[in-house]
Order: sequence, then structure tokens, then C-alpha cells
Amino acid sequence: MSRKDPRRSGNPAKRAVAEQRVEMGISPAITWRDWVGGARIRTLPLAVAPVAAGAGVAHMVQAFSLTLTLLALAVAVMLQIGVNFSNDYSDGIRGTDEFRVGPTRLTASGLVNPKRVLATALVFFALAAVAGAVAVVLSERWWFLLVGVLAIAAAWFYTGGKRPYGYAGLGEVFVFIFFGLVATVGTVWLQTDLITEEAWVSGIGVGLFAVAVLMANNIRDIPTDRLAGKKTLAVRLGERGAKIFYSVCVVLPFAVPAVWGIFHTNLVYTWFVLVLVAPALLIMWLGKSAKDLILVLVLTSYSGLAYGVALGLGFAF
Repeated sequence: MSRKDPRRSGNPAKRAVAEQRVEMGISPAITWRDWVGGARIRTLPLAVAPVAAGAGVAHMVQAFSLTLTLLALAVAVMLQIGVNFSNDYSDGIRGTDEFRVGPTRLTASGLVNPKRVLATALVFFALAAVAGAVAVVLSERWWFLLVGVLAIAAAWFYTGGKRPYGYAGLGEVFVFIFFGLVATVGTVWLQTDLITEEAWVSGIGVGLFAVAVLMANNIRDIPTDRLAGKKTLAVRLGERGAKIFYSVCVVLPFAVPAVWGIFHTNLVYTWFVLVLVAPALLIMWLGKSAKDLILVLVLTSYSGLAYGVALGLGFAF
């Protein structure tokens, strides 16, 4: 073992985590795979879905711009990664992640300096800001600068600051707004002044899937969040109430193809997303372990992506 081996650290918590990783057959030190895990790749479909839906609506009104769509996608993805690292940092320094079940977090493990995690979050926020600024200059929609500032502030104060709204059960509200309405309608608004009903209902549908992903994650963490004093909506509703709420969020989006499918026949393909939603619902209600709920989270995340893409294509063509 080298002198930098964390199993020889003077920090008992760091030693314990390193030894546990060795027992699991994982390197005792943090690797690039841990940083990729910190980005929480399984949540990135939530950033792609609203942009895909918005791009489809923009194409429908003959205003589609590949450049502006890609910039909107860059903003959404960078913002999502930024908020994931921000959450890792904020929950870690608060001690919330000491109770959680699941993959080791960078900050809570003690194997990464919290300042490095914070710096990583800030880098991704900066990248989102740069992509957003370029989109604003090209589209000449200067008021989007304010939207960008609000989005970054919402990302930080989810678990950051003295009174994080994620700890008060308001996480789902902001996720619905920013990864549903703002991301979807914003993608359309970047490309045209014409905002149709399709843009708003797409934002609602995609936003509900984003809420469902967060709810699935928080249902898994109900016992540990209670110990940490984190009063998420799932904690407030209780396990049964939270599962009902989740179920509504993954079923209600299909009202969009049910109603607008009369005018856009290609929305019929959106119904195939139920192939992913159905097993997610079954596992949510019948699953017993934290691993089951992680699978629900993954299925729901990809359901949201498939829904957003199918919705976008259905409106575009």
C-alpha cells in the first residue's frame, strides 16, 4: 500500500469507507468511475426529454433550429450534472448522506475533499451558463439570461444554503417547473415567438416524469431521510401516499397522446412507453428492497426520455 492509501488515513470515517470498498472488491481510493457515478448518469435522460419534446414542437411550427436545440440540450445536461454534484456536496457536508442507502457519495465517503466536489459542480454550472449565453446571443432573446440565473439558483438551493427547499418537501415543485415547463417551453421559445398548446402540455407531461424519478429516489430514502431530518415530499406523504403520488405522475402524462392524438396521429407511438412504465409500477408496489427502488428509478428515467422523444417526433411529423 502507498502512503496515500486511504486505509491508512488519520480520518476514521475515511478508513472505514476505504476498507468497506476493498471488501466489496473496489479500489480503496476514489477512481474516475466514482466521479462518473457522482454525475448520476441515470438522471441525465431527464435533461434530454424536455429538449426533445420542445424541439419537436418547434419543428411542428416550422421554426426548428438544430444549433439552438443543441445549445438548449447542453444547458439542460450541464445543469443536471451540476445539480447532482451540488447535491453530493451539500448533503455530504450536512451529514445527510451518512444515513443513505446506495452508491457511495463523493463527499460523504470522506475520500474526496468537499471543495473539489463543490468546484466540479461550479464548473458544470459555468458550462451551462456559457451554453445558455451563446443561445441567448444567437436567438436575441435577452430575457433568457434571467431564466438562466433562476435555473442555476434553483439548482443550488435544492440542497444548498441555510434553508434548502429540497429539505422542506418542495423539490418536486421545482423539478416540475424547471425540468418540465421551463426546459420544454424554453426550447420552443428559443426558436420562435409562437408558443402553442402543444408546448405547454409537452412540458407538463415530461415534467411529471421528472417528478416521478425524484419521488422514486426519495421513497427509497424515506427511512434514512427521516433520521437526517430531511422532510422530502415522500417523507411527508408516507410510503403508501408517496407510491400513489408516483403512480399518478407516470400515468397522467398519457393524457397528452390520448387527447392530442386526435390531431397528431403519430403520437400513437407514445403509448409504447408503457412497456417501461408498467414494470416500473409493478416493482414500485411489489418490490421490497432499496435495489428494487433503484431499478424503478432507472426505468422511470428512461420512460421519461422515451416519452419526451416520442412526443417530440409525434408533434413534429
